[in-house]
Amino acid sequence: MNVMILGAGAIGSLFGALLSKNCNVTLVGRKNHVNAIIKFGLSIKGITKLNLKIEAIDSADKVNTSPDLLILTVKSYDTENAIRQARSIIKENTIVLSLQNGLDNIDKIKKYVNPEKIIAGVTTHGAFFSQPGEIHHTGKGTTVLGILSNKKTEQLDKISSLFNQAGIKTITSQTIIKDIWSKAIVNSCVNPLTTFFQCKNGYLLENPILEHLVEIICKESINISNTQKLDFSYNEMIEHTRDVIINTSENYSSMLQSFKKDRRTEIHSINDKLVKIGKNNG
Repeated sequence: MNVMILGAGAIGSLFGALLSKNCNVTLVGRKNHVNAIIKFGLSIKGITKLNLKIEAIDSADKVNTSPDLLILTVKSYDTENAIRQARSIIKENTIVLSLQNGLDNIDKIKKYVNPEKIIAGVTTHGAFFSQPGEIHHTGKGTTVLGILSNKKTEQLDKISSLFNQAGIKTITSQTIIKDIWSKAIVNSCVNPLTTFFQCKNGYLLENPILEHLVEIICKESINISNTQKLDFSYNEMIEHTRDVIINTSENYSSMLQSFKKDRRTEIHSINDKLVKIGKNNG
């Protein structure tokens, strides 16, 4: 299978490296990262150790072939631009998989791609960008994939199987929209707090004050989410948030990584989106 990963940062590069065992993978990323990969190969360190040659380019415009699977791992604020850039290579056989943070990516993708060709996904893998050409894998997690309707498809099962064969533990879900909201709730707690306090994820449970703040933010985000008839349980969701923090304790959140590099964060697609929904629902 021909796979293109658009937005090959930490998670995109990690998944690309793993999928390259059985697929033809092309990474599309920032120029300095791409140049390092071309020169030295892609290095994965931490709990996964790989060093491999993999095709990497700095723009989807430079591709002439159509991928079977286009995986979007760009930041949420870049989703629309990325899809527009890749529109010419998205053909009838191309499946578009969003593996992104935030609550508004699918709506942006649907403007340009037939919803029947879209798969949505979330992952709890932890990884951070050590330096150009090098990714540190800090925590193994589970990846959940689903289609926008309430039925399974052969394509969904095929991609799930492909991920599992690559060592990416993957399950399919018939409630993927709820799964996306679930991740947004977790991110609404973890990402801003780790950014404010410049800490790894695990410190949020080591510091009693921050642990309490996690619970307060989680409850508020659950209240807002449940205005969308999602029916989250407080106890289950708080426990899930704690589990994610424990499993990614050595990770620096994506928001903190962006902040440290003086780049735009995804706060508007996570907390700001929740705030607006909360205001609209009193």
